[in-house]
Amino acid sequence: MPKHIVSGLKYIAAVNLRKQGQTQREIAQALDMDRSTVSHYLNGRNLSWNSIEFAEMVTHFCPKDFLILTHALLKDTERTRTIIQTCTDSKFKGAIRNSCIGCGLCVDTCLMKAIVLNDLKAHINYEWCCGCLICVEMCPTNSIEIKEVVD
Repeated sequence: MPKHIVSGLKYIAAVNLRKQGQTQREIAQALDMDRSTVSHYLNGRNLSWNSIEFAEMVTHFCPKDFLILTHALLKDTERTRTIIQTCTDSKFKGAIRNSCIGCGLCVDTCLMKAIVLNDLKAHINYEWCCGCLICVEMCPTNSIEIKEVVD
């Protein structure tokens, strides 16, 4: 079953990346797949519709659950980032308050690797932030605030 979920997620990501104008070669590289599999996916072959339907449900989980499940299945940060970013429409912004003590817990727990320490203060790359709020939960000083950006 886990392989079917991964296949479904990669299918959804491949279709979305194609809509964004990426080539089959770029999609294959981004998703760590061979080009023939990407071709099959984009032409609706080699994948059960149940896998796609289940993967579609997974993409509608709350951001934290979607991230944790995807990361656990893929065991690869770059592929997880690609799938999370490609399969969600939500964007997030936030702030790091001056109360940040630079402990690095947020950096260590961010599965998207969206947080870095710079001058002993956390900084979030909002391009990679998926709104899972794991960093908010882990911050001992409650210095992180993440909110969804509504257009």
